[in-house]
Amino acid sequence: MNAVAVIGLGYWGPNLVRNLHQVAGPRLRVVCDRDPMRLQAIARQYPWLETTPRAEEVFARRDVSAVVIATPVSTHFPLARAAIQSGKSVLVEKPLTTSSAQAEELIELAYRRSVVLMVDHVFVFSPAVQKIRQLVAAGQLGPIRFVDSVRINLGLVQSDVNVLWDLAPHDLSIVDYVLDRFPESVAAYGKAHVLPGIEDVAYLTLDYGGGLVANFHLNWLSPVKIRYTIFGGSQRSIVYNDLDPVEKVKVYSSGLSVQQLGAEDRRRVLVDYRTGDVWAPHLEKVEPLRQVVEHFLHCVDSGETPVTDGLAALRVVRILEAAQQSLRRDGQRVELGVRFSSDSAVPENTPAARPPAEKLPQEA
Repeated sequence: MNAVAVIGLGYWGPNLVRNLHQVAGPRLRVVCDRDPMRLQAIARQYPWLETTPRAEEVFARRDVSAVVIATPVSTHFPLARAAIQSGKSVLVEKPLTTSSAQAEELIELAYRRSVVLMVDHVFVFSPAVQKIRQLVAAGQLGPIRFVDSVRINLGLVQSDVNVLWDLAPHDLSIVDYVLDRFPESVAAYGKAHVLPGIEDVAYLTLDYGGGLVANFHLNWLSPVKIRYTIFGGSQRSIVYNDLDPVEKVKVYSSGLSVQQLGAEDRRRVLVDYRTGDVWAPHLEKVEPLRQVVEHFLHCVDSGETPVTDGLAALRVVRILEAAQQSLRRDGQRVELGVRFSSDSAVPENTPAARPPAEKLPQEA
């Protein structure tokens, strides 16, 4: 009773099947999709896999203990809930759900059924992001002052979610993992050009308090593909270019400092521009999605809490919810109003606070 099933064989599902086949071997036993053409295509590539168009058949199988869900966002909640209710651990494509209430229900249900709930925040498992977190946690950058992120491409326009819900979970999960902080407020502004009511260009700002601000540019309509994030600190800054095949992470010692020259004249200041070295840390060459499925299966077998567990997913969904409210109010700032404990970032005023908080594992 330790087989694995995959539900959803659209854009991301075949990648999950490939990695699960490489990692789990015969444990990957059944795949599910309502489209018979997709089932036929996957059966040609993996003829030993069982196929079914009905998710209910997967949930009813006693030999399946873990289910990977890679379906449209609007279906995540009912499918994950049904899987957990049948006693199966679940890995869900991002974002976990379309509302924090749904995410909380899944967290509570998984806790009561003693199964694993994990979200596929794939970039958290990339060597680049893990190295960035190491450097930030070690104080190599000094206090973080800003985060600037651009994730744009001529992408797959979705019909059920806008560009924020489609692309922003990647960047929000990265920042959540690296900073280990939850923002105080959110502001978002966007426009729909292709489908009415579905924003395809959006700008998102998170205010963390204490001077730290994070900005995100998301776009489905760009003629060029850019995945660029800057973590700016008082001592050093990191530039993360996910599309660079060789040096995805570069650390810059350049910066500036301001010196007050006299209390009698606040306008008399000296700005010192500092130009220093640039270096690129060594990164392992591993596929992040392989790390995701390996970690999921390890947690299923050991009972450990995943790095990207339901609580990590809930934090991202809460931000997206607030961003959606801000979009509808033409960019008006929305206070998040959620208290988090200082050591675990668990929301204290929700049922999600009940499961024990697990610390992030040590990076290699």
